[in-house]
Amino acid sequence: MQTKTKFSALVLFLGPSLAVIFVFFFLPVIIAFMLSFTDFDIYSLGNYGYLRFVGFKNYSTLLSEPLFWTALKNTFYFVLVGGPLSVATSLGAAILLNSKFIKYKGIFRLVYFLPVVTTLVAVSIVWRYFYHPRFGLLNYILSLVGIGKIDWLGDPTFSMPAIILLAVWKNFGYNMIIFVAGLQNIPTELYEAASIEGASAWKQFVHITIPQLAPTTLFISLITMIGYFQLFAEPYVMTQGGPLNSTLSIVLYMYQEGFRWWNIGYSTAIAFMLFFIIMIGTIIQFKLQKEGED
Repeated sequence: MQTKTKFSALVLFLGPSLAVIFVFFFLPVIIAFMLSFTDFDIYSLGNYGYLRFVGFKNYSTLLSEPLFWTALKNTFYFVLVGGPLSVATSLGAAILLNSKFIKYKGIFRLVYFLPVVTTLVAVSIVWRYFYHPRFGLLNYILSLVGIGKIDWLGDPTFSMPAIILLAVWKNFGYNMIIFVAGLQNIPTELYEAASIEGASAWKQFVHITIPQLAPTTLFISLITMIGYFQLFAEPYVMTQGGPLNSTLSIVLYMYQEGFRWWNIGYSTAIAFMLFFIIMIGTIIQFKLQKEGED
């Protein structure tokens, strides 16, 4: 009787929440996965009679599409360069803010965190003018040291690094706050003991700070990787995937196929390919973290 009462209470409290999660999360994911095996397009949207099951055709077409591999290469470039740079910048800022020699820490934390809460589209528009080849502030600063004008968003060589720089500036404040919390949880006794033993600041950083921050670093690396794989707003607003598809990301490619050309079935296949890539990346990071702990 008591077990039945506990089960009823569990259903009463968790049932509504689980129902909402199922209806607004799991059910759309299941439907999208089913659509990835069909040729659902704008004609099917008007008449479901045009909907046909095509099996793995969308996935095979995707793997043979050069534009997909270009978008995948660009996305990996963004993740593998921008991700570590963002984590390193966040860690450096956190160490500086956690230092005993820094005053007005609250003001610095606020200033560094402001880009995180600023609308990404608005930031992208401002940075697009910042990168302007003739009137941009960045080229003006470079001209002061004798460097000629660079078409940051119009040159395939510089377009992705320019977007990476924007993304790092936009996102590092969030990771910095988490790193600060992790640094404050490290026992000060460890540093005091190391100082007594004559360990330098660098050795303390390598042998105390880095190992103690391992769980925090793993968490930040995962959320940064997942977020960077979903690159969309920056190239959509600033370059539209150009020049010469040098900033075309997987999500932007998915958007173009789904909402510009209305190949809904094909675009959902792209979405699930991205899901599998992120899942594999997450598993690899967990495995590397486990091996490092061992």
